[in-house]
Amino acid sequence: MNNDKRNVYLVGLMGAGKTTIGKALARRLAYHFVDTDHEVEARTGVGLPTIFEIEGEDGFRKREAQVIAELADLDAQVVATGGGAVLRPENRQNLRASGLVIYLDVPLPTLHERTRHDKKRPLLQVSDPRQKLRELHAQRDPLYREVADLVVSGSRITVQSVLNLLIKKVGEP
Repeated sequence: MNNDKRNVYLVGLMGAGKTTIGKALARRLAYHFVDTDHEVEARTGVGLPTIFEIEGEDGFRKREAQVIAELADLDAQVVATGGGAVLRPENRQNLRASGLVIYLDVPLPTLHERTRHDKKRPLLQVSDPRQKLRELHAQRDPLYREVADLVVSGSRITVQSVLNLLIKKVGEP
């Protein structure tokens, strides 16, 4: 990715594959991998459901924003952001200013299939998770597109497809 070692940020809804793609992409680029959700959990010592239960979504988003601000000061990071990270203007600014942002745009039926049994996703612990995913997509898709340098679409997004687009955009790693 040229010599500037900018960060690479992956954005998209929960279940889009940000962590899976991110880990593999970091290996290929010889960058460090960070999942912002996991970083918040590590710092608090509790899981996301507990944070949401005690502090609500706003409390979690504040913690997430702090992590993103700190990562924006680093180089050579591949960062899997939380699905709602783009909701805060300061996060969008930090992402754009410090790296290349890739939106993993996965169809809603695929997202539902990937997340339907996951009890660690607080926003989907509702009576109609499929409807909740539709609502989240309607709210967040414009923000993902606003911040993204690259949009990778499809239900079978692979590390190779992301890497190929990245290389086209910024050059060989």
